[in-house]
Amino acid sequence: MFSKSAFVLLLGSFVLSSCSEKKEPMSNEMSSLKYARGFTINSHETFTEIEVFQARSSLKYILVPKGNAVPSHLPDAQIIRTPITNLVCTSTSHVAILDQLNEINKLVGFPSTDLISSASARTRIDSGLVTDLGIDKEINLELLASLEPDLVMGYSISGDMLKLDKVQGLGIPVVINGEYLEEHPLGRAEWIKFAAPFFQKEALADSIFNFVENQYLEAQKLITEESRQPTVLSGILYGDTWFLPGGQNYAAQLFRDAGYTYLWDSDSTSGFLQLSFESVFARAQDADYWIGVGSFNSLGELANAEERYSLFRPFRENRIYTYDARRGSTGGSQYLELGYSRPDIILKDLIKIAHPELLDDHQLFFHQRLQ
Repeated sequence: MFSKSAFVLLLGSFVLSSCSEKKEPMSNEMSSLKYARGFTINSHETFTEIEVFQARSSLKYILVPKGNAVPSHLPDAQIIRTPITNLVCTSTSHVAILDQLNEINKLVGFPSTDLISSASARTRIDSGLVTDLGIDKEINLELLASLEPDLVMGYSISGDMLKLDKVQGLGIPVVINGEYLEEHPLGRAEWIKFAAPFFQKEALADSIFNFVENQYLEAQKLITEESRQPTVLSGILYGDTWFLPGGQNYAAQLFRDAGYTYLWDSDSTSGFLQLSFESVFARAQDADYWIGVGSFNSLGELANAEERYSLFRPFRENRIYTYDARRGSTGGSQYLELGYSRPDIILKDLIKIAHPELLDDHQLFFHQRLQ
């Protein structure tokens, strides 16, 4: 799988110097990681090493500023020259990071460009500056190679690297962004610190993350003394199976932080549960809210797809919310694109839905009540 479309709320500096011309070593202006568990950054006087933990293995990247020699004592790792001048991304969440770092002009290729919602990226796409590389596993490797990107930012599901190995076989560096594996919402947002060194923008990434973290924690404080914790259901049927977040899933954490009682909160898994309609109905038929209903845009669409949905209390009382209120001009989901980077906005949306009196000035951004 090479371009991501996930169930998100069913629900997301390397430096070296020396040689002929002495250069000042680049300092690590980035704070230590607080929430992310999927990578580490180790700064040295002349270089920094990033290690990404993927499935049962790890990947290492060393970034060396252009013009500097590569020391012989470096560990076995992918060497990448910085700052990069162009790249190919494979997930819309990567595009959101480029937007935040003001580096969208470096994007030259993407699989299925219609999925991108970013206005700045769409301007670049419409100007013919971003090449559509095909769909998912059918990405056009020959076309990708013709772009001569400095790197491809990819992701892998369950350690499946087959397609990315083929890209690397073309002589194109591949780096793995594992943000979607983080269980804490702020852990996913913190992956901006992974991307920033490739553009030598560590300090900016640190500042952006600190803002998001502060906004998230301040919003979370609003519900610490709130005694009312409405129950919430999430997900929908795909075929005969209802997919919904496990109790330790990213989405479940957001519900808890927003002051809800997630009805599968006691579950110990961090992935997605696959349950029958009957088991979900038995536990959640009287839920206060139903948040996260895939791509459905109205109650009518929901009922037409499965008439039993109308048996749930949130359907009868019109308390069903989609997270897909905002889409780009070609249909791309802003939630799937920007949500990993801005969990503070998601959290405020969820608080606004259940506890509107706590956030008088906030208007729902990603979420919208189905009519």
